[in-house]
Amino acid sequence: MSNPQAGYREAAAGGAGAQPEGVVSGLALPAFQAPDREASVYEAIREDIISGRIPANARLIVAELAERHGTSTNPVREALQQLRGEGFVVMAANRGARVRPIDQDFIRDIYEIEVLIEPALTRWFVGIATDADIAALEALHAEMLRLNYSDPVRHGLLDTQFHHTMYERHYNRHAVDLWWKHREILRAISRRLPISLGRQATVMRDHQDVLDAIKAQDADAAAAVIARHVEGSGRHIIEQMRAARRIGS
Repeated sequence: MSNPQAGYREAAAGGAGAQPEGVVSGLALPAFQAPDREASVYEAIREDIISGRIPANARLIVAELAERHGTSTNPVREALQQLRGEGFVVMAANRGARVRPIDQDFIRDIYEIEVLIEPALTRWFVGIATDADIAALEALHAEMLRLNYSDPVRHGLLDTQFHHTMYERHYNRHAVDLWWKHREILRAISRRLPISLGRQATVMRDHQDVLDAIKAQDADAAAAVIARHVEGSGRHIIEQMRAARRIGS
């Protein structure tokens, strides 16, 4: 299970502790590392569902999954129960487990939760933010502006580090862990969808607005920006999913 509080590995292909390539080197930015991704059965099945390798409504047979992942049936059963709790898997009597479609309702449920969590994390961060934190956020924002979405993968890493810098020290580790899980899901889905020019501009504007609020120590304003930012992200993913469906029909 991904766990931000347990330590992070470098998300890019650099060595441990390396900064994302291209980040302003003159500032001591906190090294962003993705959660420890030891190949557990839970993580492997979840990734297969998110990526579509296991299609929507597919039946999940415990024995087959155990053989596929080289494990006994108990870890598979535990993984399916956990995935059921997260909404990836549905179970019915005498029908076993099946993959829940990752559809518009699934995305809506996630961003409606995040629009509550992330503003709370941000509001707390404003009260503890240091000059070094602000400098790190400004450097990340500047690098994203410089890239201007020319490298979507790198932009995604920088964007994740921007939010991680604000949330990583929060005392509510359950909230931080849930944010990370949802972030992973939305990132996996959105990387298969285009991002409009209008949304690109809005993301950069939101980052600048939250920076301004943090520097002004205005916790309510910062939280409001993040709430708007999260809701806009979720709505954009849903709009792009609808567009993709129209094109495919």
